[in-house]
Amino acid sequence: MGDTAPLEKQPPEEHVPGIAVGASEEATLRTARRSPLARLFGALGPGLVTGAADDDPSGIATYSQAGATYGNSMLWTVPLTLPLMMAVQEICDRMALATGDSLGKLIRRHFSRNSRIAIGVLLAALICANILNVAADLNAIGQGMTLLHAGPAWIWSLVAGVGIGIAVVAGSFERIGTIFKWLCMVLLVYVGVLFVTHVDWLAVGRGLLGSGIRITPAYLALVVGVLGTTISPYMFFWQSAQRIEELRAEDRGGDLAPALSDRPKPEAKRRLRNSRLDVFTGMAFSVLIMFAIMASSAATLGLHHKAITSAADAAKALEPIAGNYAGMLFALGFIGSGVLAVPVLAASGAAGMAGLMNKEWGLDRSPRRAPLFYILLGLGIIIGSVLAIVSTNPIQLLVLSAIVNGIAAGPFLIVMMLISRNRQIMDGHANGPVATAMGWATTVVMCVAGAYGVFYTVAGG
Repeated sequence: MGDTAPLEKQPPEEHVPGIAVGASEEATLRTARRSPLARLFGALGPGLVTGAADDDPSGIATYSQAGATYGNSMLWTVPLTLPLMMAVQEICDRMALATGDSLGKLIRRHFSRNSRIAIGVLLAALICANILNVAADLNAIGQGMTLLHAGPAWIWSLVAGVGIGIAVVAGSFERIGTIFKWLCMVLLVYVGVLFVTHVDWLAVGRGLLGSGIRITPAYLALVVGVLGTTISPYMFFWQSAQRIEELRAEDRGGDLAPALSDRPKPEAKRRLRNSRLDVFTGMAFSVLIMFAIMASSAATLGLHHKAITSAADAAKALEPIAGNYAGMLFALGFIGSGVLAVPVLAASGAAGMAGLMNKEWGLDRSPRRAPLFYILLGLGIIIGSVLAIVSTNPIQLLVLSAIVNGIAAGPFLIVMMLISRNRQIMDGHANGPVATAMGWATTVVMCVAGAYGVFYTVAGG
């Protein structure tokens, strides 16, 4: 353990976040006097992006399937997952802030060579799972374009894959991602459905408390899918990677991400507080959409317990509020969330593997500087595009990718928890009692879910 020494970092300069080094005292005071709402939006970043990407087409399809098939009886997963998501993503974020290293690099620092080989195999499996998810999301983008009467789904799946790949390599995805991140806000229309339909709020309350849980193979498999699409292993790597890229962009000189120990104590404390606010806000937004999709689907499609087999079926949940525009709104949500999620999925596994192998990585690096990262990212998008074209059942592929993520999450949570308790690596920011309890509770939940997912898959479902 710890057989690779930490990277040396540049000595820190006195600096206030968001203010250029040497800025006037007046500018500093103006920043401090910003309204609470302005400070909130200023703090939001990787946590919010991760939360938004979590509600990708795989999540939308899985939550819609849960509500349509089982009504409100799976809503208990909402209050279960929110604290678990918050705990896990806060740990991921704190690891990046405390060390200035990505999760892949931290695995290299913490574990011995033999252990790293085993984790490398797990990472390769995660990359394969991410490719399956990329295929599902690209297929969903194509289905969204079909709902807009724009032509065959397979053509748009291919166009989306090629376009996203070019945008990422060319370094222009950040601007495009901002546009589509706003498109994802269309998903808030599901919240509106809850206020214009005859929702049985008593039944919703009972569902949140666990009434109606069924011990059947299909029900439990869908629970694994819900957990897998909500607490997905790619989120662990993306949260860490995007935070590191944000730190690299700071005007501190040098090329490495500054750790908390490189900052004055007041600034480090403020940075940690703002990052937690970012993470908790992003996870709350993600779970709000999860609840709205499940409850609105239960209040509409669930009345007939109709299995969802296409994007058009899922779009019908929006008809009470959108009428004839339901398909268009659902399509925009599918397209926006898919375009946002595809590079997140492809880049997360690529960043993890490159970091584990001590290679350069990051969307802020050029392909020449980080060849392995871009090769893995490109292969993920290319193979995912091919799979999206040949897939014949998009909703089934989306739900299957969620189950695969549920199986993969447990082992990576164990890895993450072992690193985050290492006081030498975490430099005074190792897990406290609450983070330890919540982190291991999440690990147990996902390991149990993963074990059942494996059993269900082997048994033939």
